[in-house]
Amino acid sequence: MRLLRLIWRILVGVKDALVLLFMLLFFGALYAALAGRAATVVPSEAALTLDLDGVIVDQPAEQPPLALLSGGSNLVREIRVRDVVHSVDAAAKDGRIKALVLDLDRFQGAGPAHLQVIGEALKRFRTAGKPIYAYATAYMDPGYYLASYANEVWMAPLGGVLLTGPGGPNLYFKGLIEKLAINVEVFRVGAFKSAVEPFTRSDQSPEAEAAAQALVNTIWSVWKGDVARARPRAKIESYIDALPQQVAAAGGDLAKAGVASGLVDKLGSRAEFARMVARLVGRGSDKTAASWSHVKLADYARVARHGAVQSGPGVGVVYVSGEIVDGEAGPGTAGGDTIAGLIEEALADKNVKALVVRVDSPGGSVMASERIRLALMEARRQNLPVVASMGSVAASGGYWVATSAETIYAQPTTLTGSIGVFAIIPTFSETLEKAGIAADGVRSTPYSGEPDILRGLSPQVKQLLQLSVEDIYRRFLARVAVARKMPTARVDEIGQGRVWAGATARKLGLVDHMGGLDVAVAEAARRAGLDPAKARAIYIEKSPALPFQILDDLLMETMPAQSRDPWSGLVASSRGALVRAFDDAQAIASGPAIQIRCLECGIAGGGSQASNAALVEKLMPVNIR
Repeated sequence: MRLLRLIWRILVGVKDALVLLFMLLFFGALYAALAGRAATVVPSEAALTLDLDGVIVDQPAEQPPLALLSGGSNLVREIRVRDVVHSVDAAAKDGRIKALVLDLDRFQGAGPAHLQVIGEALKRFRTAGKPIYAYATAYMDPGYYLASYANEVWMAPLGGVLLTGPGGPNLYFKGLIEKLAINVEVFRVGAFKSAVEPFTRSDQSPEAEAAAQALVNTIWSVWKGDVARARPRAKIESYIDALPQQVAAAGGDLAKAGVASGLVDKLGSRAEFARMVARLVGRGSDKTAASWSHVKLADYARVARHGAVQSGPGVGVVYVSGEIVDGEAGPGTAGGDTIAGLIEEALADKNVKALVVRVDSPGGSVMASERIRLALMEARRQNLPVVASMGSVAASGGYWVATSAETIYAQPTTLTGSIGVFAIIPTFSETLEKAGIAADGVRSTPYSGEPDILRGLSPQVKQLLQLSVEDIYRRFLARVAVARKMPTARVDEIGQGRVWAGATARKLGLVDHMGGLDVAVAEAARRAGLDPAKARAIYIEKSPALPFQILDDLLMETMPAQSRDPWSGLVASSRGALVRAFDDAQAIASGPAIQIRCLECGIAGGGSQASNAALVEKLMPVNIR
């Protein structure tokens, strides 16, 4: 017994020591972060440095505190798009900010719509008479899109510009499913609802292929048009069409080929770039030749927020970001109960005179989508104007939510529509039989034990599921028809599960106007009788507790080293598609039986999610060994 008591005391002591260590680390990090926040000072002459180290999203996901403290190398910083836009706009009017630097070395992407609103802000910055300079070791589509707005584009001599356009392969699991003897029962409505095709086919259906091709063509056309207007001297078309020949003409030097085609202005090391910027705005506080007087995005965003109007009437902004799920959820996931609760809180706030629902979601649960829609309809019944603003994706369940609005804003590259419904249930009778396992039992009704994944679904249940899917599709059509003042037959014609780019959706009547979140807020203010130029945005969202926000700010500063050669980014993107495919398959298999979800929306190459970040750190760089 003495030995057992001794062992127990040792275990308790270890536990107490670990708790104490955790508390010391936590409060040490908290103190350091608070001290850093208090010390934020903008120099009298400086450059705003947009150090976009991570992915740009509408609403960053909540990072697990233990993962942060353990220094989890699979974490990826998620940067809020509105912080970037508001910081750039504030810097354009700030006499202390003389230039803007785009540091794109560790930029891991953003949805096309997010890139567009940032590009528009960069254009406004240049219109204010202030220069922009971009630097990266290598440029791919998202990074080069932002760099095209710069007065000068710099690149490392061993770097390169590799532009691919949206698109790429998807995974299809039919062969694996057949080998495992799994029977996948599929119930769907919509000729283009290809979300279930990975489970039923070995390739794309002709309908899905045609729709996907039209979508990527539209997204790519907008991308090229924006870049051509921002940087007319860049010969994008000829560069892509004859890239091997151009690289060969440059002696195999990818970087020089980029300069020759007008995509890049100067090749130089980071130190040379820093010295150039320092000549314009002065050296940094450390007085080294390789630094310049600057303020980072995260610090300046706090300055910009502090300078904004903090009280009085305004427009509430409610975020529907990420997968729409039943129940409660943290930031970055659209929990139906959570968002409905936030809307109810907004209704009780006398300062909230209108609502903007900001949708950046591919959909998910039907019930959760309806829960959010009904909460917004209640706001309208209480005479609060409701305007929808679409981010990079507002499809399926995301579009279902948007039907609550009086008017809808989107970007030309927003992915929307996907008006369709599906259900998918795998059954394992043949799998069990091959393993020598049998399933048997008794029933009190034809529906006992249903849906029976062990013996297979009964004919009655199959019929009921198909009827349910068709019923929800009819309801979807009806909601869109009423909201868009369109005949149901017309909605059915442009529905069928097909995904549309925002520019096309506007022509079809699914969207009213082109514009970002700020434009939608101004419209909501106008409808509420407020001055659109002065109305403040009141962001109504569930935020992590302040200590964890600060801990996140501090510990996410130290991201793992990543390979920066031109090919590594493409490999990371390809691996990202692989992980997303498995994540999507898992989401369908483990989600609600009946879903309104758009899996095709990943085709445009939107920003990564934190759940996919593990693969980013393990790239396949070009090594010298």
